[in-house]
Parts: sequence; structure tokens; C-alpha cells
Amino acid sequence: MSYLLHLDSSSIGTASVSRQVADSFRDAWTGEVVYRDLAASPVPHLSAAGVAAQRTDPAQHTAEQAAAAAVQNELVEEFLGASAYLFTVPMYNRMMPSVFKAWLDQVIIPGRTIIPSGEAPSTGRPAVLISARGGGYGPGTPNHGKDFLVPALESVLGDTDYLGLDVTTLTADLTMAPRVPALAHLIPVHETSLAHAHEQARVHAEKISQHIAA
Repeated sequence: MSYLLHLDSSSIGTASVSRQVADSFRDAWTGEVVYRDLAASPVPHLSAAGVAAQRTDPAQHTAEQAAAAAVQNELVEEFLGASAYLFTVPMYNRMMPSVFKAWLDQVIIPGRTIIPSGEAPSTGRPAVLISARGGGYGPGTPNHGKDFLVPALESVLGDTDYLGLDVTTLTADLTMAPRVPALAHLIPVHETSLAHAHEQARVHAEKISQHIAA
């Protein structure tokens, strides 16, 4: 258990602000990285065979269940083998990209990655969640209370009855300000938010990599 697992989910490649902030994290990271681009190589959505495979003795798996279990095993072993996590998850339509939700559904397995009334094997491991969004969602903004990405992921990734990770969230807000004339007056707010996200990404990368190496 000695690597950073980095999951990307933005659909727009190098133009993605969340990916750019993640690059600042990666530039400051000093250890090994296992990288998975969920947009370029999506994992399958959880199927009936996948659910059944979790509840059936492997010796009794059908061919379809065995194939679904193989996908789950690969993803779960990769997840549990990491010491730290970097999740790059932009906001799409106030929610997470479906490719990231598909990954979550494949790795969250009761009795394996989450332990009812117990401690998940990943409990306490550091994770950084980087998100970018076209508008602003903080107090006083028109969209306040309409962020259905960060609260959901902080709960699933961080709650002790789920994956139990020690999650730090960094957001770059108002990414549409430079492109939408009606939002042009908010460009300075966007630039401040983006600069802070880049700076904190570097800070957390250095802090976490040093802690793991110690």
C-alpha cells in the first residue's frame, strides 16, 4: 500500500479545469501514482449480474456473474491497494459525471469495502476531491443549496459507514465567467477561486506525500 490512486472523470481532456488543478497536485506529488481516466476508459455500470455476483459463492457464478466479478475485483483491489486518493470530479448538471458514479457503484461492496457497523478497510486514508463548476454555489449565490455533487461525494467517500476516507475538497468556481458575457463581472472571483485551488492542491500533495513517506 504505497501509491496514490488518481481517478479522472472530466470529458473534455486538457481543457478541463478540474484536470488542470489536479495537474498542480500531481506536480507536487513525490510518490508512485496509479492513474485511471474514467472518461477515456469508462468502467461498466453495475448490472444485475454484478449485484448477484456479490451475493453468490464464486464457485456458483454464471459466466456473466464471473465477468462482472472480475471487473469488481480489479477495481476494488486497485482501490484498497492505495495509500491516498485524488478524485477529479467536475460538476455536470449539478451532479457528478455518470462515469464516476459507475466507478463508485462497482467498488462499494458491503462486507468488502464497507463494513456495516464496523470500520471500512480504507478508513482514515487521505483523499483530495477536486471539482470545478461553471457557477458559484456558496452562501449568498443564486445556486446556493443546489450543489448535489460535493455533499454527496463527501458523504459516500468520507462517512464512517461508507468508505471512511479523510476527504479534503477543493473547488474552482465560476469557470464559465470568462466565456459568458453576463458573468464577466465575476471573472476576478473566478480567478481568485482558481488560484486558491491550484495553491491548495500543491500544499495537500506535499503534505500527504510526506506523511506517507514518513
